[in-house]
Amino acid sequence: MAAKHELKATARPEVGKGAARTARRAGKVPGVIYGDKKPPVAISLDAVELTRRIYAGHFLTTLFSVDVDGEKHQVISRGFQLDPLRDLPTHVDFQRVAPGAAIRVAVPVKFTNHDAAPGIKRGGTLNIVRHTVELICPADAIPDFITGDLTGLEIGHSLHISAIKLSENVRPVIRDRDFTVATIVSSSGYLEEQLLAKQKEAEAAAAAAAGTLAAVEGAEGVEGAEGAVPGAVPAEGAAAAPAADAKGGDKGKK
Repeated sequence: MAAKHELKATARPEVGKGAARTARRAGKVPGVIYGDKKPPVAISLDAVELTRRIYAGHFLTTLFSVDVDGEKHQVISRGFQLDPLRDLPTHVDFQRVAPGAAIRVAVPVKFTNHDAAPGIKRGGTLNIVRHTVELICPADAIPDFITGDLTGLEIGHSLHISAIKLSENVRPVIRDRDFTVATIVSSSGYLEEQLLAKQKEAEAAAAAAAGTLAAVEGAEGVEGAEGAVPGAVPAEGAAAAPAADAKGGDKGKK
């Protein structure tokens, strides 16, 4: 579970763009604490310390105790802004969290047992549909991540949220459907291999059919030879022979 961390801050007597720029020039990051039916508090935090916390990971799923001039606020970050050129924080928002409250938070998904997925072994690729899943969970029990087990997944199969084990009192925000978290999809190499295999199967089937047809035709020829009588003539010849005999008889009579 996510641990609670301490942060120190100072109250900002002034707000607005000018006050924010002044704070940044002094090596501070302006921010605000709001929520829990209390008035918002404008604060400034040390830029180096805040940058380290952000890039350490799990910043948006970590419960913080922010000490503002001796007054502590239990908060969770609801977002931060980065300078587009230097990737340094320029502003941060914190939401107050009441003790025992349930909050909505996006938790990252960690996928395990890639080697136990037959689809990946056969050349498939893991297609991550959701890198994070929004959950409702107790503020003091926020998971660092949830685990998606890929064991047994074939190509074309999907991992749904129902297959992911969640801690007690933790549930997904989406409840009306069993949504997909990841799928195993075919790679281009696998598709080519399957196409080649199908072509070989078709060629083998065609060759087998041709062999069967040749065998049948050969058998019919043998049957015709066995049924023939030596000296026999076709039906048309047989019909013509009596006519020739008849003519010869007529000549004899003459």
